[in-house]
Amino acid sequence: MNIQQSITKKNTRTEILVSEIEKLIVNGSMVPGQRLDEMVLAKKYGVSRTPVREAIRALIAIGLVQNTGKQGSQVAKLSISMLIEMFELMAVLEGMCAQLAARRATKNQLFEMQKTHELLEKTFEKGTHKEFYNVNLQFHDLLYNASHTQYLAEETLRLRRRLSPYRMRVTFQPGRMNSTLEEHNKILIAIKKGESELAKNEAISHLRLIGNDLEDFIASVSSSTKSDYL
Repeated sequence: MNIQQSITKKNTRTEILVSEIEKLIVNGSMVPGQRLDEMVLAKKYGVSRTPVREAIRALIAIGLVQNTGKQGSQVAKLSISMLIEMFELMAVLEGMCAQLAARRATKNQLFEMQKTHELLEKTFEKGTHKEFYNVNLQFHDLLYNASHTQYLAEETLRLRRRLSPYRMRVTFQPGRMNSTLEEHNKILIAIKKGESELAKNEAISHLRLIGNDLEDFIASVSSSTKSDYL
Protein backbone atom coordinates (compact mmCIF):
# COMPACT_ATOMS: atom_id res chain seq x y z
CA MET A 1 0.00 0.00 0.00
CA ASN A 2 1.27 3.46 -0.93
CA ILE A 3 0.20 5.97 1.69
CA GLN A 4 0.85 8.82 -0.74
CA GLN A 5 -2.09 7.62 -2.85
CA SER A 6 -4.42 7.42 0.15
CA ILE A 7 -4.02 10.94 1.55
CA THR A 8 -7.25 12.85 2.05
CA LYS A 9 -7.94 16.26 3.49
CA LYS A 10 -9.02 14.62 6.74
CA ASN A 11 -6.17 12.15 7.06
CA THR A 12 -2.48 12.92 7.28
CA ARG A 13 0.27 10.44 6.45
CA THR A 14 0.86 9.89 10.14
CA GLU A 15 -2.82 9.23 10.90
CA ILE A 16 -3.05 6.69 8.10
CA LEU A 17 0.17 5.01 9.23
CA VAL A 18 -1.09 4.80 12.81
CA SER A 19 -4.26 3.14 11.55
CA GLU A 20 -2.42 0.70 9.28
CA ILE A 21 0.17 -0.38 11.87
CA GLU A 22 -2.54 -0.67 14.52
CA LYS A 23 -4.45 -3.03 12.23
CA LEU A 24 -1.35 -5.23 11.89
CA ILE A 25 -1.05 -5.41 15.68
CA VAL A 26 -4.75 -5.93 16.36
CA ASN A 27 -5.20 -8.70 13.78
CA GLY A 28 -2.08 -10.53 14.96
CA SER A 29 0.07 -9.89 11.87
CA MET A 30 2.54 -8.19 14.21
CA VAL A 31 2.97 -9.96 17.54
CA PRO A 32 4.02 -8.71 20.99
CA GLY A 33 7.78 -8.22 21.10
CA GLN A 34 8.15 -7.82 17.34
CA ARG A 35 10.44 -4.95 16.36
CA LEU A 36 9.13 -2.05 14.30
CA ASP A 37 11.76 -1.32 11.65
CA GLU A 38 11.37 2.28 10.47
CA MET A 39 13.05 1.66 7.12
CA VAL A 40 10.95 -1.42 6.37
CA LEU A 41 7.71 0.39 7.27
CA ALA A 42 8.69 3.47 5.25
CA LYS A 43 9.34 1.32 2.19
CA LYS A 44 6.18 -0.75 2.71
CA TYR A 45 3.95 2.33 2.80
CA GLY A 46 5.87 4.53 0.36
CA VAL A 47 6.71 7.34 2.78
CA SER A 48 9.77 8.86 4.40
CA ARG A 49 10.90 7.79 7.88
CA THR A 50 9.56 11.00 9.48
CA PRO A 51 5.84 10.06 9.42
CA VAL A 52 6.80 6.52 10.47
CA ARG A 53 8.55 7.90 13.58
CA GLU A 54 5.53 10.10 14.32
CA ALA A 55 3.19 7.13 13.94
CA ILE A 56 5.33 5.03 16.27
CA ARG A 57 5.28 7.82 18.87
CA ALA A 58 1.48 7.93 18.61
CA LEU A 59 1.25 4.16 19.05
CA ILE A 60 3.53 4.35 22.09
CA ALA A 61 1.19 6.96 23.57
CA ILE A 62 -1.81 4.62 23.32
CA GLY A 63 0.13 1.63 24.66
CA LEU A 64 0.28 -0.59 21.57
CA VAL A 65 4.01 -0.03 21.07
CA GLN A 66 6.86 0.41 23.55
CA ASN A 67 10.28 1.99 23.24
CA THR A 68 13.06 -0.44 24.09
CA GLY A 69 15.96 2.01 24.04
CA LYS A 70 18.85 1.11 21.74
CA GLN A 71 16.85 -1.71 20.16
CA GLY A 72 14.22 0.74 18.96
CA SER A 73 10.49 0.14 19.25
CA GLN A 74 8.49 -3.05 19.41
CA VAL A 75 4.91 -4.20 19.76
CA ALA A 76 4.09 -3.83 23.46
CA LYS A 77 4.65 -6.81 25.73
CA LEU A 78 2.60 -7.26 28.89
CA SER A 79 3.26 -9.35 31.96
CA ILE A 80 0.87 -12.17 32.77
CA SER A 81 -0.29 -10.41 35.93
CA MET A 82 -1.01 -7.21 33.98
CA LEU A 83 -2.87 -9.16 31.29
CA ILE A 84 -5.12 -10.82 33.86
CA GLU A 85 -5.83 -7.46 35.45
CA MET A 86 -6.69 -5.96 32.07
CA PHE A 87 -8.98 -8.86 31.21
CA GLU A 88 -10.77 -8.32 34.52
CA LEU A 89 -11.31 -4.65 33.66
CA MET A 90 -12.41 -5.61 30.14
CA ALA A 91 -15.04 -7.91 31.63
CA VAL A 92 -16.39 -5.12 33.84
CA LEU A 93 -16.55 -2.62 30.97
CA GLU A 94 -18.32 -5.05 28.64
CA GLY A 95 -20.67 -5.95 31.48
CA MET A 96 -21.63 -2.29 31.77
CA CYS A 97 -22.19 -2.12 28.00
CA ALA A 98 -24.46 -5.16 28.13
CA GLN A 99 -26.34 -3.79 31.13
CA LEU A 100 -27.07 -0.53 29.30
CA ALA A 101 -27.83 -2.33 26.03
CA ALA A 102 -30.58 -4.30 27.80
CA ARG A 103 -32.19 -0.97 28.67
CA ARG A 104 -31.45 1.03 25.53
CA ALA A 105 -31.01 -1.20 22.48
CA THR A 106 -33.34 -0.44 19.57
CA LYS A 107 -35.24 -3.10 17.63
CA ASN A 108 -32.89 -2.62 14.71
CA GLN A 109 -29.82 -3.06 16.95
CA LEU A 110 -31.27 -6.25 18.43
CA PHE A 111 -31.94 -7.50 14.91
CA GLU A 112 -28.34 -6.77 13.85
CA MET A 113 -26.95 -8.51 16.93
CA GLN A 114 -29.09 -11.57 16.22
CA LYS A 115 -27.98 -11.65 12.57
CA THR A 116 -24.34 -11.37 13.58
CA HIS A 117 -24.74 -14.14 16.15
CA GLU A 118 -26.21 -16.39 13.44
CA LEU A 119 -23.32 -15.50 11.13
CA LEU A 120 -20.92 -16.43 13.92
CA GLU A 121 -22.62 -19.84 14.19
CA LYS A 122 -22.18 -20.41 10.46
CA THR A 123 -18.56 -19.27 10.64
CA PHE A 124 -17.93 -21.71 13.46
CA GLU A 125 -19.19 -24.54 11.25
CA LYS A 126 -17.44 -23.62 7.99
CA GLY A 127 -15.03 -20.74 8.54
CA THR A 128 -11.49 -20.37 9.83
CA HIS A 129 -10.41 -19.39 13.33
CA LYS A 130 -9.48 -15.92 12.05
CA GLU A 131 -12.86 -15.44 10.36
CA PHE A 132 -14.59 -16.50 13.55
CA TYR A 133 -12.56 -14.00 15.55
CA ASN A 134 -13.44 -11.17 13.16
CA VAL A 135 -17.18 -11.88 13.26
CA ASN A 136 -16.89 -12.16 17.03
CA LEU A 137 -15.51 -8.62 17.11
CA GLN A 138 -18.48 -7.44 15.05
CA PHE A 139 -20.85 -8.82 17.69
CA HIS A 140 -19.03 -6.94 20.43
CA ASP A 141 -18.99 -3.73 18.36
CA LEU A 142 -22.76 -3.97 18.08
CA LEU A 143 -22.98 -4.51 21.83
CA TYR A 144 -21.04 -1.31 22.48
CA ASN A 145 -23.24 0.63 20.06
CA ALA A 146 -26.40 -0.73 21.68
CA SER A 147 -25.29 0.69 25.03
CA HIS A 148 -25.83 4.18 23.58
CA THR A 149 -22.82 5.62 25.37
CA GLN A 150 -19.81 7.46 24.03
CA TYR A 151 -17.09 7.50 26.66
CA LEU A 152 -17.78 3.96 27.92
CA ALA A 153 -17.87 2.52 24.39
CA GLU A 154 -14.68 4.34 23.39
CA GLU A 155 -12.79 3.21 26.50
CA THR A 156 -13.99 -0.37 26.09
CA LEU A 157 -12.86 -0.40 22.46
CA ARG A 158 -9.51 1.17 23.37
CA LEU A 159 -8.78 -1.55 25.94
CA ARG A 160 -9.95 -4.22 23.53
CA ARG A 161 -7.43 -3.03 20.94
CA ARG A 162 -4.61 -3.36 23.47
CA LEU A 163 -5.73 -6.86 24.37
CA SER A 164 -6.53 -8.05 20.84
CA PRO A 165 -3.39 -10.17 20.26
CA TYR A 166 -4.04 -11.90 23.58
CA ARG A 167 -7.80 -12.26 23.12
CA MET A 168 -7.01 -14.22 19.98
CA ARG A 169 -5.06 -16.69 22.12
CA VAL A 170 -8.11 -17.19 24.32
CA THR A 171 -10.49 -17.51 21.35
CA PHE A 172 -8.29 -20.13 19.71
CA GLN A 173 -8.08 -22.37 22.77
CA PRO A 174 -9.71 -25.81 22.17
CA GLY A 175 -13.45 -25.64 22.81
CA ARG A 176 -13.42 -21.89 23.34
CA MET A 177 -15.28 -20.97 20.13
CA ASN A 178 -18.18 -23.26 20.98
CA SER A 179 -18.34 -21.73 24.44
CA THR A 180 -18.30 -18.27 22.89
CA LEU A 181 -21.45 -19.09 20.90
CA GLU A 182 -23.26 -20.29 24.02
CA GLU A 183 -22.18 -17.25 26.03
CA HIS A 184 -23.12 -14.79 23.29
CA ASN A 185 -26.55 -16.38 23.09
CA LYS A 186 -27.08 -15.93 26.83
CA ILE A 187 -26.04 -12.27 26.59
CA LEU A 188 -28.38 -11.73 23.63
CA ILE A 189 -31.36 -13.38 25.32
CA ALA A 190 -30.89 -11.26 28.45
CA ILE A 191 -30.63 -8.07 26.38
CA LYS A 192 -33.75 -8.94 24.35
CA LYS A 193 -35.69 -9.54 27.57
CA GLY A 194 -34.48 -6.25 29.01
CA GLU A 195 -32.89 -8.03 31.98
CA SER A 196 -30.03 -5.59 32.57
CA GLU A 197 -28.42 -7.25 35.60
CA LEU A 198 -28.46 -10.66 33.97
CA ALA A 199 -27.02 -9.20 30.76
CA LYS A 200 -24.23 -7.58 32.75
CA ASN A 201 -23.40 -10.78 34.62
CA GLU A 202 -23.43 -12.89 31.45
CA ALA A 203 -21.11 -10.45 29.69
CA ILE A 204 -18.72 -10.35 32.64
CA SER A 205 -18.67 -14.14 32.78
CA HIS A 206 -17.97 -14.27 29.04
CA LEU A 207 -14.85 -12.11 29.29
CA ARG A 208 -13.48 -13.12 32.68
CA LEU A 209 -10.59 -15.58 32.72
CA ILE A 210 -11.31 -18.14 35.41
CA GLY A 211 -10.71 -21.81 36.03
CA ASN A 212 -9.54 -23.82 33.05
CA ASP A 213 -9.70 -20.81 30.73
CA LEU A 214 -7.23 -18.95 32.93
CA GLU A 215 -4.90 -21.96 33.24
CA ASP A 216 -4.97 -22.57 29.48
CA PHE A 217 -4.34 -18.91 28.74
CA ILE A 218 -1.33 -18.73 31.08
CA ALA A 219 0.03 -21.94 29.54
CA SER A 220 -0.30 -20.54 26.01
CA VAL A 221 1.44 -17.31 27.04
CA SER A 222 4.19 -19.03 28.98
CA SER A 223 4.95 -21.48 26.17
CA SER A 224 5.95 -18.59 23.90
CA THR A 225 8.59 -17.23 26.24
CA LYS A 226 11.05 -18.27 28.94
CA SER A 227 10.30 -15.13 30.97
CA ASP A 228 7.13 -13.66 32.49
CA TYR A 229 6.63 -11.60 29.33
CA LEU A 230 5.47 -12.25 25.80
